[in-house]
Amino acid sequence: MRENDMLEKDEIFSKVLRAGRRTYFFDVRATKADDYYITITESKKFTEEDGSFHFKKHKIYLYKEDFAAFTDILGEMTAYVLNHKGEEVISERHQKDFKREYQTESSEESKTSDKSFTDIDFDDI
Repeated sequence: MRENDMLEKDEIFSKVLRAGRRTYFFDVRATKADDYYITITESKKFTEEDGSFHFKKHKIYLYKEDFAAFTDILGEMTAYVLNHKGEEVISERHQKDFKREYQTESSEESKTSDKSFTDIDFDDI
């Protein structure tokens, strides 16, 4: 095992956020000089057709010199999204009747168009 891999195993403080198929790991770790930094790991579970599964992971290393700017930009971005779209999640995955609403609108339109098409008076022919 590489020395780098062993260093990453020494977590000083950790938090986990489970969010559906995604899990976020927030870890405080120490450098060789015993200074602290943060890693944020996104782990996403993928299931194969045969029932087996694997995880894809993406990691961000965040060092102290970047904390203030990172926090400012993250706060600005989250505020922007919440101010423009609110806290309600709008998606097919999170809103059970999302497809039905769309399909209902489409089917109502097709019913209306079907009615006008089939509402023919044979005296007009």
